[in-house]
Amino acid sequence: MADQHPLLEKFRDQIQRCSRCGFCQAHCPVFGGTRRPALNARGKMLLLKEVLEGRLELGEELVESLFQCTTCGSCAVNCPSGVDVPAIIKAARKEMVGLGTCHPAFSGMDQVLNEHDNIYAEDEPEDFDRERGGQAEVVFFLGCVGQYREEEASEAALDLLDHLEVDYTLIDEVCCSGVLEDVGYALKPRLASANIERILATGAKTLVTGCPYCYRTFSQQDAYAPLREAGLAIMHLSQFLAGRDLGLHSGLKVTYHDPCDLGRHCGIYEEPRRTISAVAPDFVELADNRQEALCCGAGGGVRGAYAKNSLAMARRRLAQVEQSGAQILLTECNSCVHNLSNAKLRAQKFKVMTTPQFLMELIEDSE
Repeated sequence: MADQHPLLEKFRDQIQRCSRCGFCQAHCPVFGGTRRPALNARGKMLLLKEVLEGRLELGEELVESLFQCTTCGSCAVNCPSGVDVPAIIKAARKEMVGLGTCHPAFSGMDQVLNEHDNIYAEDEPEDFDRERGGQAEVVFFLGCVGQYREEEASEAALDLLDHLEVDYTLIDEVCCSGVLEDVGYALKPRLASANIERILATGAKTLVTGCPYCYRTFSQQDAYAPLREAGLAIMHLSQFLAGRDLGLHSGLKVTYHDPCDLGRHCGIYEEPRRTISAVAPDFVELADNRQEALCCGAGGGVRGAYAKNSLAMARRRLAQVEQSGAQILLTECNSCVHNLSNAKLRAQKFKVMTTPQFLMELIEDSE
C-alpha cells in the first residue's frame, strides 16, 4: 500500500502509535462542539489506519471527518504518544486532493486564488488612506481578513503605529496563500513572488504583520525564504509592541484569548500578556490558556466549510470568558475576533476586540 498513499505512508508509524487513549478527545475543539467521536483526533487516526491497511478508501465518505479539523494542534500538545495529528491531517488532505476528492469550500478557495489576489475574490481593498510602497524602516502587512473583513481592527493597528511614530509603509499586498497548505493544496508561487518583490522594494529592515497566519507563512514557509535571506526581521505585531512603555492605564477587567497560529504553532504567549497586563493590571486568565487554549473554531478552513460547527466552537470559548468575569476579551488575531464576535450572544456583555483596538480606545480617551 506504500505506493498508493505515499504522503500518508510517511506517517504510518505515528498513525499506528495512536493508543486510542482518548486524551485528545477532551482537547479537540471539533469534538467539543459536536460530540462526534469520528471528528476527534483519535477517530481520524483510526480511519487513516484503515486506509493504510487497505480496508477503507481515501474518498468522499471521509471528507467530513478529515476536512473538519481546525489544525489547531491542541491534540498534538496533549498526545502522550507524540502523534503529530495536524501534520497527518494535512498529508491526508493533500492525498485526497491529488485523488480528486475535496470539500468544495476548499477547492473553491484554491480556484479563487488562481484567479484573484485575495481569498474573498474582491477587487477593492480598503486603502486606509496610508502610503503604499514607500521607503520605510518597517512594512506592515495587513492580511486578507484585515483588509477585507476586520477593517476596524486594521485601522486601529495603523493608528497605533502612527501614535508610536513608527516609520512604516504598506504595500499593495496579495494573499500570502499559506492557508492553502492546510487544506490540501499548495501555496501559490505567483502570490509569494509578488509579496516578496514589493516588500523588498521598500528597503525595510522589519516586516510586521497583524495576522498570525501570515506571520507563520513568512517565517516558516520555503516560498518566503528570500525575505529571511535578505535579513528582514519578521515579527507579529504583538512582538513589535512588547516592552514598549505606552503610558496607558485601564481599570477594566481584561482577559486574553491565545490564537492557535500565534500560540501553539509559533510559541508566542508572553509578549501579548506583557503589553496587556502593563496597561490593565486587573488581568485574568481564561480557564484554558497558553498551549491549552481552546481554539476559536476558525482555522483549517473550518469557518468557511462548516460554519455552524465553527460557531459552536467559538461559543465554548466565549463561555469561558463569561466565567472569568472579564469585561474585555482581547486577542491578537483578526480571524479570532471575526469568529468570536459573530458567535457572541447578545446577553454576553463583554466586548471582543484586538489589543490594538483596546489600546487605541485608551489613547483616544486620554486625549
